[in-house]
Amino acid sequence: MPTNLILYGPPGTGKTFATMRRAVALIDGDQWLAEDLDTLRMRYRELVTNRQIEFVTFHQSYAYEDFVEGLRPTLGDDEESDGDEAVHSAGFTLRPVDGTFRRICRRAELPRTASQHPARAASPAFIVGDRRVFKMSIGRAGSQDEMFYDAIAHDYIAIGFGGELNWSDPKYLEKENVFEKWKETDPKATRAVGDVSQTWQFRALEKDDMVLVSRGNSAIRAIGVVTGDYRFEDGAEVGYPHRRAVEWLVVPAEDIPSDELYGTSLMQRTCYRLNDSKLNREALQRIIDEARPTDRTGLSVTATPNQFVLIIDEINRANISKVFGELITLLEPDKRLGQPNAITVTLPYSRDQFGIPDNLHIIGTMNTSDRSIALLDTALRRRFDFEELMPRSDLLAPSVDEVPLRNLLARINEQIEYLFDREHQIGHAFFLGCETREQIDAVMRRKVIPLLAEYFFEDWSRVALVLGDVRGEHFLHRIVLASPPGMDEADDERIRWTVRDPFAEDAYDGFR
Repeated sequence: MPTNLILYGPPGTGKTFATMRRAVALIDGDQWLAEDLDTLRMRYRELVTNRQIEFVTFHQSYAYEDFVEGLRPTLGDDEESDGDEAVHSAGFTLRPVDGTFRRICRRAELPRTASQHPARAASPAFIVGDRRVFKMSIGRAGSQDEMFYDAIAHDYIAIGFGGELNWSDPKYLEKENVFEKWKETDPKATRAVGDVSQTWQFRALEKDDMVLVSRGNSAIRAIGVVTGDYRFEDGAEVGYPHRRAVEWLVVPAEDIPSDELYGTSLMQRTCYRLNDSKLNREALQRIIDEARPTDRTGLSVTATPNQFVLIIDEINRANISKVFGELITLLEPDKRLGQPNAITVTLPYSRDQFGIPDNLHIIGTMNTSDRSIALLDTALRRRFDFEELMPRSDLLAPSVDEVPLRNLLARINEQIEYLFDREHQIGHAFFLGCETREQIDAVMRRKVIPLLAEYFFEDWSRVALVLGDVRGEHFLHRIVLASPPGMDEADDERIRWTVRDPFAEDAYDGFR
């Protein structure tokens, strides 16, 4: 069953760190809960690179359009052109664009919908390795889909450049020879025109090169590997005559956003090699592994699909009802895709049917000093489990450079709880890296004391109580202000408080 978990507590209690350990354990197993920190961090980074873990921070301006989907302006026509340059119509259009949540849902759902091409025998595991990877277009998406579906059904890719000439001769592996031949058809042609540059690029593809077939410049609708040499299909009934045999590795039911695999938007050139430095080979391998047939049905039969985790930091800082919208109901574990009571909703902008896969886990963090758990959206509270993380002074050394560090944190938090509440304590993480008194002083001066002043709304008398320094002799200066000339002395003293620099030599003695 999927996990919906919120870790909550005061600042500095290790909530964000705990999400890293929990996320890895949800994907790879509970043995990672006890793994050493360095190994854990390395595995976490691998899973982030593999796009199985997504991290997002909520804030006051975060909205449904950022999280689920929203309309974004796009200039002109975003589909493929017949030449090397993009062709844009005047003005702009608004197109639905996936948000963080929908993107990771697509990833998690891919094994469920991955293969639509005809049945074929299973083949050995496919390794991406260091193969060359090319972007490829097959017709104009929407208006020439017949070409695409014919190419999928008959295992080939095709290109519309090169006219009706047969480019099978090995000499056309040289671009100059392609240029000279095309000049016979178009004497004004240059080497840059598509009929030269794209014909040569397509002709120069090698067996075992990979191709990502695009829809526009922001989506991938098929992934394949070249298996045959160039061939000329004279009189082809559907599509273009210039073809290469391919094996289709992934033909997803829903397009894969191109930014899952590539660092920038795809160009509208029909065929070109993708930049290795921008290509996410780990994510590409994962998608292929999940979609690859493992029996003779041609369908993905992964027994245990990969798990995915979305980490939402500071989940209580956004307007939860507005961010999740109609998806609140879908969060319930038994309403997920793959569960008996699975339900879907129609998204408002794309009008797509949408459900949340049951192999997607959600971990949120909540800082109780910002907002009490009691104030969290009721609908969200019912759909999440909550785990409290409080300060643990036992994780600190008893003494550091003659400073009673463990007692210092414990006593400060006792006073905060007495004077304010338990949700505004100071976390142990503030002091974990302290190895000298100077470092402890710096944490107290730059983090702890400013935080106390914020908690008590600049009531420095209460800050002094927490620090055990009501006379202003250790951490603070206490100065009684004289009344202005001509003004009767007030009944109450007016005090100026300032932070000492440095602290008194015996500042920490009271915590022993």
